[in-house]
Amino acid sequence: MSDTPTLQPTILVIFGITGDLSRRKVLPALHNLCRDGLIPEGTKIIGISRREVSHEEIMGIIQDSLTNNPSGADQEALNRLAAWTSMFKLDPTNDDDYVALKSHLNQLETNTGNCLDRLFYLSIPPQVYAPIIDKLGQHGLNQGCDHQEAQARIMIEKPFGYDVTTAEKLITDTNRVFREDQIFRIDHYLAKETAQNILKFRRHNPVFSKQWNSSHIKQIHVIAKEKIGIENRVVFYESVGAMRDLVQSHLMQLLALTAMDMPEHLTSDEVHASKHRFLDSLIPPSGDIAKQVIRGQYDSYKQEVNNPDSNTETFVSLVLKSSDPNWHDTEFKMTTGKSLDEKLTQIIVSFGEGDTNALTFRIQPDEGIDVNLLIEEPGYTNALQEVKMNFSYSQYFDTSEHDAYERVLVDGMRGDHLLFATRSEVLAAWQLLQPVFDYWHNQSQDLVIYPNNSQGPSTASLSLGYNI
Repeated sequence: MSDTPTLQPTILVIFGITGDLSRRKVLPALHNLCRDGLIPEGTKIIGISRREVSHEEIMGIIQDSLTNNPSGADQEALNRLAAWTSMFKLDPTNDDDYVALKSHLNQLETNTGNCLDRLFYLSIPPQVYAPIIDKLGQHGLNQGCDHQEAQARIMIEKPFGYDVTTAEKLITDTNRVFREDQIFRIDHYLAKETAQNILKFRRHNPVFSKQWNSSHIKQIHVIAKEKIGIENRVVFYESVGAMRDLVQSHLMQLLALTAMDMPEHLTSDEVHASKHRFLDSLIPPSGDIAKQVIRGQYDSYKQEVNNPDSNTETFVSLVLKSSDPNWHDTEFKMTTGKSLDEKLTQIIVSFGEGDTNALTFRIQPDEGIDVNLLIEEPGYTNALQEVKMNFSYSQYFDTSEHDAYERVLVDGMRGDHLLFATRSEVLAAWQLLQPVFDYWHNQSQDLVIYPNNSQGPSTASLSLGYNI
């Protein structure tokens, strides 16, 4: 991390600590933060589970989660985690268990002699957020310590709802218990190094920043391609699909960072206000939506989910326009898909037609920035050749040990909202895409089947089928 954050000891309460997300992301991130000395002494990690889980079992889970860690397990970090971590059995529907949890947290603070911030991390399926949030409120766990000297915060994972209606309900239910400044809606793409650098790149490189408008930029294209299919996430993916899984959240957030007006200060409040203004300026698809949105499904998907009638999209590409005069003639495009020919996430800012004279932010796997330029070839023909200037983080910085979830946890513990999604951004994205969901609900003839491990359906037929 570029700056060493100062953190206060915190009680981190992880609902679903033995689940898949925790094993893949949260626990390895905690290990790495302990290894790097970023989590202070006095921190307590409470794992919540429906069943009895011994201390030995949770430490075994933590060690297993580090199998694919680039540097393996660090014994000193494991020792610290072992000393700080304990398990607590809780039935999410049982009021007595929440009473016991509050008493347990109070006792931990009594033992340390300090009030500690409490961070509740819901590493669980989104459909079970609401009852847990409601119980936390009923039993005063949303108010911090009994002495009112420390904060209570809550972190939740996407998707934040299923459509406009459910998103509004989730936001209302959460805000009934927690204030907006207590809520951290995770979008881990925003915590990737290149994504964090977009605004600073724009601000501190005037050769580009002065051209950041419709007069110079023809298209901004946000792309997230995956080689894998849905693997073992059948139930989740059948109910979500590519649009809800990536476009409504990750890609929309990356697009907003790229195209938003540059605020006077890069503070959380000013950045979020600018992102919201941009999202509000985007025009929802209308008219012939099939010309503005392509959805596809890789060939073996129906067999994998054992549903021959499935219309769930594993690929989606759409184009949008903005009502903002600064972006009147610019096309905004978002594309994502599974079982494609490569894995990459990038943002292409095209100053010319196609990818000519393009600036590319590479989000993953090789984080960095490319600039495509036209250069005259040596000789007498005056022919032009496209060349690429390349910057990779790995060439200049040691980024191998840093994962986006480490930044997510650090910012949640210190209460920094900059890299999290606000309720207004979430709702703006759902409102923008709702016409597409309504269109898909009423018909399925536009679904294109594409070969596994291919480039996906052609997006050449996409056109802006509406006027502004």
